[in-house]
Amino acid sequence: MAPDAAGKGVLLKVDPIAEAFRAEVKDGLAALRHRTPTLIGILATNASPSRFYADFTRKQCEGLGVRFILKEVGSAVKQNEGEEARSDGDGVEEVIIEANEDDNVDGIMVYYPIFGGQQDHYLQQIVSPLKDVEGLHSKFHYNLYHNIRFITPASLASTIPSSKVTQPIIDDIPPPGTVKSIIPCTPLGVVKCLEYIGVYNNILTYGDRAYGKTVTVINRSEVVGRPLAALLANDGARVFSADIDSIQEYTKRPRFSNPTSARQYLPHHTSHLCTLSLEECLAISDVVISAVPSASYKVKTEWLKEGCICVNVAADKNFEKDVRDKASIYIPAVGKVTILMLLRNLLRLSHYNDVSAPSGSEDIIPAQ
Repeated sequence: MAPDAAGKGVLLKVDPIAEAFRAEVKDGLAALRHRTPTLIGILATNASPSRFYADFTRKQCEGLGVRFILKEVGSAVKQNEGEEARSDGDGVEEVIIEANEDDNVDGIMVYYPIFGGQQDHYLQQIVSPLKDVEGLHSKFHYNLYHNIRFITPASLASTIPSSKVTQPIIDDIPPPGTVKSIIPCTPLGVVKCLEYIGVYNNILTYGDRAYGKTVTVINRSEVVGRPLAALLANDGARVFSADIDSIQEYTKRPRFSNPTSARQYLPHHTSHLCTLSLEECLAISDVVISAVPSASYKVKTEWLKEGCICVNVAADKNFEKDVRDKASIYIPAVGKVTILMLLRNLLRLSHYNDVSAPSGSEDIIPAQ
C-alpha cells in the first residue's frame, strides 16, 4: 500500500480483511453436519444504533446461512395505540435465561447499552459462557487478562477460574484436549486488522509478535478498550490505555531487569500508572486506536506521530478530517470484521457445546 497522489496516508476499508474471514465462516458452516447454528439477538431499547446493528447482524447471518432470531423486549417492542409504554430493558433478563436454557440456541448476543454501567455488566454475566458469542462474560475476560489462550470445553461450565498450568504454548494450535478461549469480538476484530497491515511481525515468536510496537488505546471500557489494550500487551506491545481520568501503561516486559532470571517477559501483562499526558503518548505511538462513544471527541492530528496507523472503533469518527496528513494508514471502521469474529465465535461455541461434558478437567493454559 502507498499514500495517494495527494501525499496523504492510505484510507483502508476493511472489506478485504472481512472477506478472508467470511470465507472461513462459510467453510465452517459447510463442515457442520448436525444442523445450522442459531443465533439469538436480544434488542431491549429503541436506540437507533442498536436497531441498526441488529439489522446489520440479520443481513450478515442471512448472507452466510446462519439462522438469526431477533427477540424484541422493553422499549424495542412497537407500542399499540392505548398500550402502556414499556421501559428500556423490561423483560431482557428473562429472555436471556430462556435462551440459555434452549438447546436449539447456539449463541446469544445482547445489544448494549441498555441500562448502562453495572446493570449491563450484570446482564453480561447472565449469558451462559457456552453461548456468549460476544465474549463479554467474566470467564472470558479472566482468560484474556491472564493471557490464557487455550481451555478445556468443560471449564466453561465451571464458575470458578483456575490457574493450573499444563504446558507452555509455542504456537496458536490448541494442545490435545483443549480449544481456543473466546475473545471479545470487537477487540479481536481490531487485532485482525492490525495483523493484516503488518503491525504484527510473523518472524517473531507466537504470543510476542507485537513486540517493538507502541500503541495508544483511547477508552478503557470493559467491552472494547481494556480487553483490546490487554490483548495487544499480551502480544508484546507497549500499550498506553487512556481514559477520561487517567492513563495506564500495559506491558508484559518487567519494569526492572533481573540478572538472575532467564525469562524475558511475564506470563501476562501488568498495569502501571503512567505519568505521560495523552499528547506525549500519541507522539511516540506507532498505532492509535480510539473507541470513544461521542461525536464531539476528536484525536488531534497535530499530536500524532508521523507515519502512525490510526484505527477508529467508535460509531462516531474519533479522528479529525485531516488525520491522513499524519497517519500512513487510517481505518475508519471495523464493524464488518467484528461481526465475522462474532460468527466465528458462534461456530466455535457450537463445537464446544458438542464436545463439552458436565464435569472434567479445569486445566487452562497460559501463553509463555
